[in-house]
Amino acid sequence: MSAGEGAGPSGQSVVEYRIEDLAHRSGATVRTIRAYQDRGLLPRPERRGRSNVYGSAHLTRLRQIADLLDRGYTLASIKELLEAWDAGRGLGGVLGLVAEVQGPWTDEEPSRISRAELDARFGGAPDEDALAEAVELGVLERIPGRSDEFLVPSPQELSVAAELYAAGVPLPAISGHLRELRGQVEHIASRFLEFTTEHVFARYLEHRPPTDADAAEAAALVRRLRPLAQQTVDAELARAMRTFATRHLQHHLGAKGRPAVAAEARPVTLPARTMQAVQTLVGEQNAAAFIAAATERELQARTLDSLTSTRAAAEPFDQKP
Repeated sequence: MSAGEGAGPSGQSVVEYRIEDLAHRSGATVRTIRAYQDRGLLPRPERRGRSNVYGSAHLTRLRQIADLLDRGYTLASIKELLEAWDAGRGLGGVLGLVAEVQGPWTDEEPSRISRAELDARFGGAPDEDALAEAVELGVLERIPGRSDEFLVPSPQELSVAAELYAAGVPLPAISGHLRELRGQVEHIASRFLEFTTEHVFARYLEHRPPTDADAAEAAALVRRLRPLAQQTVDAELARAMRTFATRHLQHHLGAKGRPAVAAEARPVTLPARTMQAVQTLVGEQNAAAFIAAATERELQARTLDSLTSTRAAAEPFDQKP
């Protein structure tokens, strides 16, 4: 029996499918449809003689399952959602919450870049290793059928990489830094979600699945709280950069922000016999350098003696060699 129409109780046409036709219309395989039936995800077909007959409700259910799988749900959680829906609790609120969470978390729009433009921005010569690294990191995405063009999910991120490269940072160092930064940012995102789930969203997730009203309210909260994560990170990053940039500058330029200079020479009075002995030994022009070196050597020797004596004092007295 092929897919066709029959008359329903009210005289309206009813679409009927064989399992092969249902698989073709839904995009699922016959084996998958039977597996869904065995797991209780799909209602059993109507038996007509030796044939099983499926209807539009089966096609709708298969499309719902495929949509939920695309959203990252497991078959077990999909079964809970569908059972709740069958019990009259609805799926609209839950799917709205899922769409809100999985929606874009930035106003930035993706763009495209040609291979020629990409090479020009990064040295002018093709670099296949760097290109593969960028694709692996998701900075670039290949476009099917277009080897000379790439999708750029975040143009800002690519621009930062181009600016760093122009400033002299090698491409391997840029990609390595991005990997490290991404791990740290993912940790921050995870902690923010744990925090908001514990203190904000836990009450909406008490039921599995949540009611339509709870899911809709939670989705509205996601819209309100979404900017907070980026605002908090922006503020804290600005504070940290100001603090550490100042420290780095002082470290490289010297204390109190002044350029580091050689230690100022100070006159020291020495006995005449000492100066005469030094000059006889190394010559008048090398006398100052000799005295400075001898002083540094003596200071180092005293430091070593002090460390040795401190260690010896810490040893137990009853130790035997």
